[in-house]
Amino acid sequence: MQVRQAGLDPQNAMVELAVELATELVEFPRHLSQHVGGYVLTQDRLDTYVPIGNAAMDDRTFIEWDKDDVDALNMMKVDVLALGMLTCIRKCFDLIADHKGERYELADIKSRDDDEVYRMLQRGESLGVFQVESRAQMNMLPRLKPRTFYDLVIEVAIVRPGPIQGDMVHPYLRRRNGKEDVSYPSPSSAHGDKDELRRVLHKTLGVPLFQEQAMRIAIEAAKFTSEEANGLRRAMATFRNVGTIGKFESKMVNNMIARGYDPVFAKSCFDQIKGFGSYGFPESHAASFAQLVYVSSWLKHFHPDAFCCGLLNSQPMGFYAPAQIVGDARKNGVEVREIDVSFSHAQNTLEERCGKYRVQMGRSGRAAAEANSIVIPGHAKREPGISRFRVHASRAPE
Repeated sequence: MQVRQAGLDPQNAMVELAVELATELVEFPRHLSQHVGGYVLTQDRLDTYVPIGNAAMDDRTFIEWDKDDVDALNMMKVDVLALGMLTCIRKCFDLIADHKGERYELADIKSRDDDEVYRMLQRGESLGVFQVESRAQMNMLPRLKPRTFYDLVIEVAIVRPGPIQGDMVHPYLRRRNGKEDVSYPSPSSAHGDKDELRRVLHKTLGVPLFQEQAMRIAIEAAKFTSEEANGLRRAMATFRNVGTIGKFESKMVNNMIARGYDPVFAKSCFDQIKGFGSYGFPESHAASFAQLVYVSSWLKHFHPDAFCCGLLNSQPMGFYAPAQIVGDARKNGVEVREIDVSFSHAQNTLEERCGKYRVQMGRSGRAAAEANSIVIPGHAKREPGISRFRVHASRAPE
């Protein structure tokens, strides 16, 4: 049918062969790549189980099996998540220590309820901030209006396929903004405790948003056994092929309906789980990310000069080009100086002038390659004898 709609003859030998080959490629990996970092543990030597290849980088190796094959053989696999924002934060802290005399570590940024930082996020001013800098997140921030650290945990998790597919986003926002009463779905009185889901959903106003909550609903409301729940967990694993999750649908939905749950709620819960099959976000993961959201927001608000410089020195990363990062910094009162052969270093740096700091673009790196697109009006000659910090642009290496 689709072949005919495309104006092709399904009886044509070449078309028939193309359809056959395309069918074979359905659900095949789109591309092969290696994980950024991680390791596999086995009882004996790893090379007695699986071929090991040499990566392009010195002293780096990879195994030739994918994660599903490793799981099938019950090998212990530990992924190491490499985050460019951690590099950026470290460079920001170094800049602050070198130029402003204050040394910070991640654990030192404890005032996670600073009203000024949250007001900045409520306005959607999050360019460069970890996890919440996409257009979708910028649109969500003024609607969610985060005021506490746990609000950031929800912000990280809510703009994801799981809650969106399960139609959980709008009910949560309505309840948070007082436009809808908070209620908790419950079974009929003959089938269990009416508060069985209150304990699972009370932190998210009765709306399931996290992967753990979807799992608990399957156990508490659909009465999955531990083996069934574990199978559901594996089917929900991040980036796993969603084709394996459908076999749980009828059991979970029908069990919930049989126990007196609203059919619409039961179906939306499973739709959310299917979204997790494409990309799931557990609460623990969201909380870890929310810590970096707050720290990067704190840097952006209180040290916009160092934050701009740290972002430029950590490229490539994030959604935005160096020219956009520079433009946003200038809107926040940071003076940014273009490349100057007399004053630019290899990296972007800070300079102090009359107690204020500005960014001097450096002479190398991706930021330098785009420096020519950055228009910085009002460039003045430097006055001799004045110590200052500013950001200077860099030239691309030849």
